[in-house]
Amino acid sequence: MTNEELWQTVLAQIQLVISPANFATWFKQTAIVSQKDGEMIVSVPNSFSREWLKNKYHKLITRIINDQDNRIKEIKYAVGSVVQTTPERKTNPTVPAIEQLDFQELKIDKETNLNPRYLFDNFVVGSFNELAHAAATAVAKTPGEIYNPLFVYGGVGLGKTHLLQAVGNEISKNFGKKNIKYLPAERFVSEIVGAIRNHQIESLKTKLQKTDILILDDVQFLAGKEKTQEEFFHLFNALYEKNKQIILSSDRPPKAIASLAERLRSRFEGGLIADISFPDLETRMAILKTKAVEKNIEFSDEIINYVASSIQKNIRELEGALNRLSTHQKIYGQPLTLEIAKELLGSLVAGPPKISSPKKIVQVVSDFYDLREKEVFSITRKKEVVKPRQIIMFLLREELKYSFPAIGRMFQGKDHTTAIHAFKKIKKGVEENEDLAEEISLIKRKLYGL
Repeated sequence: MTNEELWQTVLAQIQLVISPANFATWFKQTAIVSQKDGEMIVSVPNSFSREWLKNKYHKLITRIINDQDNRIKEIKYAVGSVVQTTPERKTNPTVPAIEQLDFQELKIDKETNLNPRYLFDNFVVGSFNELAHAAATAVAKTPGEIYNPLFVYGGVGLGKTHLLQAVGNEISKNFGKKNIKYLPAERFVSEIVGAIRNHQIESLKTKLQKTDILILDDVQFLAGKEKTQEEFFHLFNALYEKNKQIILSSDRPPKAIASLAERLRSRFEGGLIADISFPDLETRMAILKTKAVEKNIEFSDEIINYVASSIQKNIRELEGALNRLSTHQKIYGQPLTLEIAKELLGSLVAGPPKISSPKKIVQVVSDFYDLREKEVFSITRKKEVVKPRQIIMFLLREELKYSFPAIGRMFQGKDHTTAIHAFKKIKKGVEENEDLAEEISLIKRKLYGL
């Protein structure tokens, strides 16, 4: 595999696990420029990109490259221009040019930040997402009139970004004069911070208030950022009062977003809240077949069934698996066998990760409720700390089968009766309180990487 083919395989997989806007921002004009003695040099357009890739995406890049070539031991990033050239290849009519692979064609609209490949036409609908899809199509037909705001939530890789961008693209097609803006929440936070630092916050607010359709992805990242929440609250009100459409997504419902201002939570819950859950086997197979048609490639039903049966909880992982198979088949120019498919996807279809330690539970619960880990071990009786602490005790017992005395010792040597009380309280709460049951379910998904 040439350096260009290897890097395009890396890009193909990265674009499936980060937002289109982040992909366009950080991976445009990058390439492998050299590879020697186990060291790889990746060219980036500027020093800012170099630092961002090194600090934010290095582990992801390394894992993908090692899956393809385990001889690479070190990856470095160097600033330099990337000249797009077509490398010489041996003539082989059965192997298509790598430039033709569809994942290279990323044409993000610079004004809207929308990716045109996210459409309703290629969004597979099933029982797991039909409410969210129905609400999204209704919003696209009459933006600002019903379901405002529209709040879509669900786990990682279940199609939230696709659905949100499909709404934007549909509105753009039917209402060409609408000012549409799609923003990942992390980027929104960054723009607010930058505007405050550069004394340009009023200019940014004026610009955003001209938006007709505001789509904010992953709003859980606003948690704990008080200044950003304040600015977004005023922006939300300004747009809402003018009947401008607001569309939001999160990995959890508004009531489960810790450190979110109550007035924002109230605004989020004022429209329609729709969840996206896990797709069933038939839907997963339909998704794979749809994606295969998009990529203009065929796989046997045996392979489709194997992939759909092996990857059950994440559509993004389904697409990543299909992309790995299609890349291999296009490069080598021959149909895949089930045995080769299993070999190629070995690292993706391994059994679900197990909770290796109580530290994992403490970390996930603390992150979920936007607390520092040391806070849950403190002696405070604050409500916002006591509940997460009891949930940790509950999970230590239920998931790791820790004894109650052992749990008590972890928390300032508390008596085992404290752990018993916490376990019983949360267990009863899960049975009687739908909100708590949903929070525990979301936490467990994060514990097991679902």
